[in-house]
Amino acid sequence: MRSSAPSRYPFKPRARLERAVSAWARSRQGEDHAPLTLQSRRIYILPTRTGVVAAALLFVMFLAGLNYQNSLALLLCFLLVGFALVSMYECHATLTGLTISSARVESAFAHGHGELQLGFYNAAAITRRRLRLRVTAIEPKSFEVASHSACLVSLRYQALVRGRQRIDRLHLSTDAPLGLFRAWTWLHLPLEALIYPAPLRLRPLPAPVGQPRHSERERRFGGEEEFAWLRTFAEGDPLKRVAWKAYARGGPLMVAHYDAPAGAQRTLSLQTLRDLPLERALSQLADWVCECERQGESYALELPGHSLPAGHGLAQRRRCLEALALYQS
Repeated sequence: MRSSAPSRYPFKPRARLERAVSAWARSRQGEDHAPLTLQSRRIYILPTRTGVVAAALLFVMFLAGLNYQNSLALLLCFLLVGFALVSMYECHATLTGLTISSARVESAFAHGHGELQLGFYNAAAITRRRLRLRVTAIEPKSFEVASHSACLVSLRYQALVRGRQRIDRLHLSTDAPLGLFRAWTWLHLPLEALIYPAPLRLRPLPAPVGQPRHSERERRFGGEEEFAWLRTFAEGDPLKRVAWKAYARGGPLMVAHYDAPAGAQRTLSLQTLRDLPLERALSQLADWVCECERQGESYALELPGHSLPAGHGLAQRRRCLEALALYQS
């Protein structure tokens, strides 16, 4: 299942023009791969609205200076035109030579937002200011790269449907130094995200197996869980599991992770949800996986033709969600 981000302007001439220009740029530039140093031939520049208004005012000033034979007005006009031309050169130079050193994209849940990260390196002696990085239909991220330094920029992208999603195009631009011109380039990097089913709670967790002598409540509050490890605090974690002593000593906010006793685990099976439509059943399994992980329980996943043994932790969670994302895709 492969998809790409929708245009912000469907069924409009601007959308058709945007797709045509994007296709032309891709055929001209080809596929990009990090590390990538931006060359001047792939950087485009046009005046901004402010630049157009400034050009109109300078033209009026030039006509007035000629009409009234005012040499001071003409001198000021030519001086401002010189500043504008220098700003055009500086705007183009802000992107020229900038290096995209790395690019990676993280998985996300369907219909939510994921994160992609790009690393930038500036080998020049100037600070590259007022840079903006954008993915289609997402608010751009503004940043700058100091001289002879590197930075890592994180940007959200819109996750669509379950499966593999390719992020076809990134837009990098700047209007430094005066905002009169905007220089931009398109980045066609091989970024492909794995989109998990969106968690959907339709039914409670299946009962644990391997420990029939105690109910879930008795096991939770009877002191039968054993401390396993600490993990980073996430929204929704119970406050009673926060490692307050470690936090008071200046450490990060951590949460105690507990294991159920040996033999106690839950089996998350697609067969138990066969009365639901496939996508809703996979979303319910994704919710069960997240809930088991949040509670620190051991769990196994059973899909037709593919099963994952019982386990816990971030690696187990990732394996299960990947199996759900790629099921019959």
